[in-house]
Amino acid sequence: MADLQDELQAAGEAGELDTPPATRTKRNPKRGHRPAAEPMTSDARGPDGGPPRAATSDAAATGTVPAEATEPSAELAKAHAFLAVHPVADGYSGLPRVLRQLPRYDLELSEGRVDTDVPRMRKGRIGALFWALHLPEGVTGDRAVGVTLEQLDLVQRVVHANPEGLRLVQGAGEITDARNRGRVAVLLGPAGAPAIGDSLGILRALHVLGLKALTLAGASWAGESGLSGFGEEVVREMNRIGVVADLSGASEPTVRRALALSRAPVLCTRSAAAALVPHPANLSDDLLAELGEAHGLCMVPLTAEQTGPSVRAVADHLDHVRALAGPECVGLSGAYDSGAAHPQDLTDVSCYPRLVVELMRRGWSETDLALLTWGNVQRVLRTADFTARAARDRREASSAKIADLDG
Repeated sequence: MADLQDELQAAGEAGELDTPPATRTKRNPKRGHRPAAEPMTSDARGPDGGPPRAATSDAAATGTVPAEATEPSAELAKAHAFLAVHPVADGYSGLPRVLRQLPRYDLELSEGRVDTDVPRMRKGRIGALFWALHLPEGVTGDRAVGVTLEQLDLVQRVVHANPEGLRLVQGAGEITDARNRGRVAVLLGPAGAPAIGDSLGILRALHVLGLKALTLAGASWAGESGLSGFGEEVVREMNRIGVVADLSGASEPTVRRALALSRAPVLCTRSAAAALVPHPANLSDDLLAELGEAHGLCMVPLTAEQTGPSVRAVADHLDHVRALAGPECVGLSGAYDSGAAHPQDLTDVSCYPRLVVELMRRGWSETDLALLTWGNVQRVLRTADFTARAARDRREASSAKIADLDG
């Protein structure tokens, strides 16, 4: 009972950071989980009836000048002030794989060989960051397990070497505590499905070591035809221990089955709107609507390939996902250090205030912005923790083997 009280207290603290009391979400009677939008300012709308925009030159409109030239200092100051209260919870960083290739590095200093270091995370107002443990192409079997463990060990060593800037966490309450202590919360994952080696025991062991998210793609039990019997058992066991399912890059049958099966919210750590950019990892309007109904979270990546070449293009995807899935189901994913090209003026983790300026110009309410940057990730993690606590009371650890279910 004492543990449950601690969990409730931690969740309450997280909730206070998600949405301040003065800006609690209004419920839509038709779809109860969606808050009503409230304009952040009373500025007049643009001449075409669209959202208000600051005056810019023709060059700025085409994205050919630096963002600082088109963003008044007052707008950036307002964005920084907002993010100081509601920092960014970033859904995907490829930093572990990049750091493995460097002979030496110092993330406390400005590290020019990567997109992510502590000074730039502070400048970009990053409060939490998922460090991906995805595998190089072609790595399978026992080697996949080994490479995942090596990356996990690397992350733990990096965090240990940067105690003033980083803290390794697993749950929403720990994220809140790290933020209150001025550290960036580091979450382990997503890892690729091959990382568990077709073994629920390895899944549990990785969770004990800190794993928080697993991508349901790239394994025999989570392929183009969907989840197999063993794949469904993996999802149930993930729910039981509190590992969140990541569906970015998964096949459509896998996405639909996982949405129906999972008792905890799912993540799409790198997915934007396929209606705007038909990328394989982006989600159709139907899937975005289903994700919203399931209270999942679509984390829009800041990559030119998936969202477009400009800040405005990224904002278009955020608008689209919010409209289809709801404000409580959209988040941010920098996808920095992943090898992807990034939109102009969003080149590293320090650039998030520029995106917030654009969304403010479009009339995003403070409530919706707070959900986007911080609150929605906290909700997913908090719900996953509660789901796991309840599931452990009802269900023993699964001893299922892939040969028994898929043989």
